[in-house]
Formats: sequence, structure tokens, C-alpha cells
Amino acid sequence: MTTTVNRPTTTPTGASADDAAIRPRKPVLAAAGGPAKRPSAAAHLSDADVERLGQELDALRDRIIASRGAKDAAYIRRVIRVQRTLEVAGRATLLFSKKKSAFVAGTAMLSVAKILENMEIGHNVLHGQWDWMRDPDIHSTTWEWDFVTPAAAWKHTHNDLHHTWTNVLGKDKDVGYSVLRMDEDQPWRPVNVFNPAINLVLAPFFEWGIAIYDLELEAVKEGEKSKEALKQDLKAVGRKVARQFTKDYVATPAAAAPFGSSKQALIGTFTANAIRNVWAHSVIFCGHFPDGVDTFSEEEIEGETRGDWYIRQMLGSANISGSKLMHLMTGNLSHQIEHHCFPDLPSNRYAEVAVELREICERYGLPYTTGPLPKQVYQAWAKVFRLALPNRPRRLPKQSTKAVNAPVPPRRVTLPIAAHVG
Repeated sequence: MTTTVNRPTTTPTGASADDAAIRPRKPVLAAAGGPAKRPSAAAHLSDADVERLGQELDALRDRIIASRGAKDAAYIRRVIRVQRTLEVAGRATLLFSKKKSAFVAGTAMLSVAKILENMEIGHNVLHGQWDWMRDPDIHSTTWEWDFVTPAAAWKHTHNDLHHTWTNVLGKDKDVGYSVLRMDEDQPWRPVNVFNPAINLVLAPFFEWGIAIYDLELEAVKEGEKSKEALKQDLKAVGRKVARQFTKDYVATPAAAAPFGSSKQALIGTFTANAIRNVWAHSVIFCGHFPDGVDTFSEEEIEGETRGDWYIRQMLGSANISGSKLMHLMTGNLSHQIEHHCFPDLPSNRYAEVAVELREICERYGLPYTTGPLPKQVYQAWAKVFRLALPNRPRRLPKQSTKAVNAPVPPRRVTLPIAAHVG
């Protein structure tokens, strides 16, 4: 049986010890055995198979951790230098954005800088991927990213909840972010007909949607979060919004005013934020909602072992194929499967991990969902439109009256090779 313990000490901004006691709790993985019901894609695996799979993935993680070093540290410091250079250059160019060429160049540079900061730097630093460097400037406890939601609130809903309860309906609120119906097993409500419209607005204002989501208003309504904690979180969001507005919509336009470019600089920074938001929205939806990604019931995680947890991460995520530049711009979340299996490994190592992880999936007969960005975006949006409507009734196969009393011939079952791994 899976038991639970109180959550770790990481709590949202302003949360008290009493409030932490009523928050959702983390599971303790079973040492052996398995859940009463495994996902259909893994139903062919025995408990022994799953245990061996878990051991292989643990060994893979241990090898990467043991090999971290100067080359990895140089990588993240180089990305940060490039990002900061682009941001300074972009804002400086927007000072002269009355000229169309300066407006386009400045907006483009600032957009790329914001994408790099959010995706490859902020997201991964806040996962603790670079904590091993012991650099106080590149650490999950000190980094505050260029997003309106405070880092502490996001680490709670994302690191603590989403990565723990990946795609478990009723546990992982990232399945639809409490506003979209993104799975057939989620009850349909009339408001879901607005799925496409809500998602269309959510994309360019994604950071605002995440900020509201991180307040966990649903948890307050259900009594899982105190109103006092909500007040503290609202204050933290207010401070962060003031900081972001001052930087983007006050300081930059004010600096451009002497050059007659204040209005253009304001539009440029707004456009850069919108571009970053649409990109982040697309990457995240491609990693969680295209065809082939599974969701899970609470029954399927009861009794979950380490190996079962890995399987859930693999089945509940999807990768995006592409170039090295594309992987960089996605924050290596194009390797979403690897990220969900090993969220604290340095992102620059995911491409290396992907080679072994894909081979392991093939050997154990498990799907490894991946595809190009346009295809994944299309599938995610198609799901948004499809699930805006109630589920279609499933037709039962017609039975021939002649065959009702006919004996059923024995059928030889060929087990997948993965069932005999070892």
C-alpha cells in the first residue's frame, strides 16, 4: 500500500506550519510489489520487470550526477551571460524604437532573452538542477525569475505537486490548470464549450494565468489552504507584479522618452512578453497534452513503487523533436520525458539521457511519445477543441446471433519481449 507523509518544508510564500499540515501530501513509494492496476501501456510488465526498470533508471541518474562538473557549470554560466547580454541590448535598442528597424531588432532580442530566462535558466534553476554548484547566484533558493508569479509559489505548485502527482486526475491540477478540460475522464460542464476561447486568451497572457493558478483558489475553496495563506500569497504576487511592471512598462519607456520612442518601447516590451508567453504555453502544452500522453486514476498509483513512478512519468509526458537550438529555446523541455523522470538533473544533459531512456522504453515495450513541434501543437489544440464538447458515446461491437452459443477457440498469447527482460 502507498502511505503518505506530510509535505516537505517547501511551502508557498506566507504559508504557516498549521497551513502546511492541511496541504496535499506526498506519497511514500512502496519498497516492492506494485499497484493493484497498472496503466494499460505497462500492464504487460511484472513486478520484477518494473523493479529492474527502476534500478536501471536509478543507475542512469547516478551516472549523470557523478559526472557533473566544470563543463556543466560553464554551460549554465554561458547561457546566463548570453541571456543578460540580449536583454540589455534589446532594451537599449528599444530606446530608439521610433525607427522600425530598431523596434523589430529590440523586440526580437528582448523576446529571446525572456524565453531563455524563463525556459532554460529560471525553470531549471528553480528545479534545483544547479544547486550542486553551491553558487548563491544560481541557486533554487535565491533565483527570482522574469515571470509575474513569485518563484516560491511556482515551486510549490510545479515542483511539489505537479512533478509528484504527474497526470493523476484529481491530484495534478496542471491537467487543465483548473480552467480547461483536457482529459475525457474529467467531467464535462457547459462552461467547457469555451475551452478554445479560454486557451486562446491564456496563450499570450500565460504568465498571468500561471500566477492566478499558483494562488490555488480551488484549494482555498476546498479548505486545503487557509485564507490567511492566500492573503500572504496575494501580497507576494502584488510585489512581484509591481517589480515586473516597473521594469517593463515604466523604466524602459521612461528611458526611451528623451528619444521620442516611449510609446514604441512600451509596445515592444509588451510584445516581447506576449511572444515569450505564447512560446512557453506551446512548449508546455506539447509536453503534456498531445496524442499518446496518458492520465492516471488514483487506483493506478496506490502501491506505486519507484519503477512504477518512473513509468508514470514516461507515459504522462511527451517530447518534441528538433535541433539543438530548438532544445535550448524550450529550456530542454523538448526532453519532457527525461525531465519528468529526472527533474533535478542539469538540462544540458537531457539529450544524452534521452538516448538511453528511449532504448530502455523500447526494451520494456513502453511507448516513447515524441514528434515535431507543429504536430504536437496541432494535437494539443485539437484536444482543446475536442474536449470542449461532451464525450461521444462509445458504440458497442455488434454481436452475431449465430455466434452467441459458439465455443470460443483457445488463443495463443504472445507476451512482449519486455515481459521477459532481465
